[in-house]
Amino acid sequence: MQHLAPPTTLEKLGPALADARLAQARWQGVAIGKRLVVVRRFRQFVAARAEAFARALASGRNRPTSEALSAEILPLLAACRFLERDAETTLATRKIGRAGRPLWLAGTGAEIRREPLGLILVIGPGNYPLLLPGVQVLQALVAGNAVILKPGTGGAAAARSLHGGLVAAGLDPALCVVLDESPLSAQAAITTGVDKVVLTGSAETGRRVLAGLVDGLTPAIMELSGVDAALVRADADLDLAARGIAFGLRLNCGATCIAPRRVFVPVALVEEFIQRLQAALAGDRQIEIPASNLGDFGAQLAASLDADARLVCGEILRDGHCRGPVVCAVPPQSALLRRAWFGPVALLVVAQDDEEAVRLANDSPYALGASVFSRDESAARQLAARLNAGVVTINDLIVPTADPRLPFGGRGHSGFGVTRGREGLLEMTAPKVVSIRRGTWRPHYAAARDSDAALFAAYARLAHGSGLAPRWRALRDLVRVAFWRRRSPLPAGQAAHAAAAPFRAKPV
Repeated sequence: MQHLAPPTTLEKLGPALADARLAQARWQGVAIGKRLVVVRRFRQFVAARAEAFARALASGRNRPTSEALSAEILPLLAACRFLERDAETTLATRKIGRAGRPLWLAGTGAEIRREPLGLILVIGPGNYPLLLPGVQVLQALVAGNAVILKPGTGGAAAARSLHGGLVAAGLDPALCVVLDESPLSAQAAITTGVDKVVLTGSAETGRRVLAGLVDGLTPAIMELSGVDAALVRADADLDLAARGIAFGLRLNCGATCIAPRRVFVPVALVEEFIQRLQAALAGDRQIEIPASNLGDFGAQLAASLDADARLVCGEILRDGHCRGPVVCAVPPQSALLRRAWFGPVALLVVAQDDEEAVRLANDSPYALGASVFSRDESAARQLAARLNAGVVTINDLIVPTADPRLPFGGRGHSGFGVTRGREGLLEMTAPKVVSIRRGTWRPHYAAARDSDAALFAAYARLAHGSGLAPRWRALRDLVRVAFWRRRSPLPAGQAAHAAAAPFRAKPV
């Protein structure tokens, strides 16, 4: 690893952002093909040092190096490759041809351009400190923006490694400003002025950040809390479903926004599924979940054991401290199901049938992801269509969402806007429409006439009416009104009105 520059301090933030804006003005003028050269070099730089990057990430998160490689390094490299292949086409100017053009716009052409927004603030999370902000930074840069990166807790080293790799790939260092982990740094950047904010964090953090964007009417992408539902249908492969839930609870020590948090199982299969899940989790190393990580949710979960809950896996102490992965069976009416928490804790709920499972799954303000386990793909697709979630995975968990071609984002309290994929790349731009009118014919420049109303009404019935006969009559009226309009140069309120009167449309 090369020497990494320290994060930008609050005292140096103003000059750093001024330099970033100057650099962005130059970068915007660089052909996208040349911007993508930087992405390709960065990909090759990281690939050559993949294990070193992974070890740094693993030590920071206390997880295996292999998991850091598979969960962050490989998806980041795939995201680079996606940009190299698809970004130029995605961001290309799109010309609008004659097909579908209204008749009254004859001679008019148009094109839609995608232009960078300017300066984008990326507020990263602590759980995937390289992959999640890394993809967002790369997409922002490829679109022609400059970026400010505020890493999440414990993410400073990953942010500096990302910056170092980009500089080594040939990026102007001024185009990517790295802040420290303090929320004050993000607040200062917003106050100084940015053109868009991309946040990955909790719903509560999202509320605070959005409050700071109101005065400047600054747009944002909010990727917020997930309390994902997993539906196990009556025809599911229970071993596959149990192994999937266990994987989702273990991955990154449970610190994954689209991990399974609410698991819905048919009443006839619940005991068998619990046995399969216990077997799938058997032998796992315990994950310590401090009470402070769960807040009052942990204490409420502990209290629920004295009322209507049943501990299936793990350990819950009275102070809310847990040793996980924790699975706790709760009744469908439990208030805990509408809460948000972050950690390897899942609530298991008995559902009478698919209808109740969908209803319960959708009865939450959070709608990031969901999963369905079923041997019947058609039935699973139908359930997926009814689930309120930004992404639904069938017969798997989490991993398919790392496909760089796919957008990712939630609904409701899980946020709005998307990152990744073509849609995420377009989020880093603003559309500009350019219309071109050829020739000199501009009938709309002429003063209005009384006959114009009959002319426009006849055209509306011709272009948008139903039935051949009514449209034929509309065409006849249109021709007649146009004929008399051409013969009479008089403006509104004079003889043209009388001339057009016999041909006005009759009531239908």
